[in-house]
Amino acid sequence: MFQTFSFGHVNYLLQGAIWTLVLAGIALVCGGVLGAIVAQARISTIAPLRYLMQGYIYVVQGTPLLVLLFICYYGVSYLGIELPAIMAAAVGFTVYVSAFLGEIWRGCIQSVARGQWEGGAALALTRWQTLRYIVVPQAFRVAIPPTVGFSVQVVKNTALASIVGFIELTRAGQIVANATFQPLQVYLTVGAFYFVMCGSLAYLSRAIDKRITIKNA
Repeated sequence: MFQTFSFGHVNYLLQGAIWTLVLAGIALVCGGVLGAIVAQARISTIAPLRYLMQGYIYVVQGTPLLVLLFICYYGVSYLGIELPAIMAAAVGFTVYVSAFLGEIWRGCIQSVARGQWEGGAALALTRWQTLRYIVVPQAFRVAIPPTVGFSVQVVKNTALASIVGFIELTRAGQIVANATFQPLQVYLTVGAFYFVMCGSLAYLSRAIDKRITIKNA
């Protein structure tokens, strides 16, 4: 017997949206930390380290996210490790995010004029000090749009986590649609939740960019 789409179902979708944000948040925070390390390694003066990180990025970016999730959930079972769905999804997304953010941020850092590095050297700053105090502040503003754009994609891509048994917003929508046989109402609600989440990220991006513009004016 089919159910009627009701507030209770909307509440269930809301819980799915919260888990979507939790997974995306874990992926962006942990992946961002690893991505910063990857970006640093990509501009390192140590050639083997640059090549190693370049290989890491090629492998991860060349592997579908769905395959990464399969490896993190089913692959580790061959090692006798059983990961909960949320943990396997978080690991897979973290690896995915680290490779893409690392390359995005590497490009933003290298977009800063070479003269800025030379200016740091003229001030007797170390490479790390030049990066921290001169280059990164300039690269930060350049990095905002691509980082936010990628973050929106991460929020949307969390739908793939359902393949390992993680119930996020899209999977919750499928469950409710199957129970109510009212897919239009269900997926319009799901779309509204995604719109609010992704729209909030875009608004935050504009607010940060505006604040930086005012501060530098």
